[in-house]
Amino acid sequence: MVKYEVFRNAPITEAVLEVVVLPSEGIKLENFMRFHEPIKERFPKIEHGKEVRGGFKFGVETASFVEEKPIGFLFRSHQENKVIQTRINGFAFSKLKPYQNWESFRSEAKDLWNAYSEIAKPQKILRISMRYINRIEIPLPLRDFAEYILTYLQIAPNLPQAISQFFIRFEIPNPEIPAMAVIIQTIENVTDKNRLPLIFDIGVLRENEYPVDSPEVWIDFEKLHDFKNEIFFPA
Repeated sequence: MVKYEVFRNAPITEAVLEVVVLPSEGIKLENFMRFHEPIKERFPKIEHGKEVRGGFKFGVETASFVEEKPIGFLFRSHQENKVIQTRINGFAFSKLKPYQNWESFRSEAKDLWNAYSEIAKPQKILRISMRYINRIEIPLPLRDFAEYILTYLQIAPNLPQAISQFFIRFEIPNPEIPAMAVIIQTIENVTDKNRLPLIFDIGVLRENEYPVDSPEVWIDFEKLHDFKNEIFFPA
């Protein structure tokens, strides 16, 4: 495994670790309040997680509709820089800026996942994933993107080189794990005329069935984290 530099001020604005499960029969949303009880001092703020669906109804009169379906809870820390999602079909843990290191993030996520699985008692795990959203401020005027990032949008030399907005999405498979990386690059609205805010969003996922208590889950999370680094640092 290649060792990469640990930045003192990492550009990570949000890191997310997620586990998607096949839920147990009869699991109810109110079960997750038992999950909250032992962590409520660390995560005192509660929100209902909802799935929003919209569409049109046709009949004598055509009308649009929006339906909200409760699917779980969000538990936020005092400073709202940590968020737990507990859903019928899965669990996620998010760490917002400042991000310290992978080891502390993984350790806390693992403890919270163990607590979730004891309450939800899922039948099995279906997918594991991680997502790292990076915000990189590039000084302006910009002469060449390649001075800062090697994986980027290239414009034909005979065209104007100024860019006001772009959005790129591509997928990179890793057959050795196996896993898939979903990479998004875009530019946020410029609020500082001297800085260009580049978003470098890396998601890595592995679809595989695991027993809920399988140690292979966390071995594969390590592999996903290495895969993420193999994309970020050379880019």
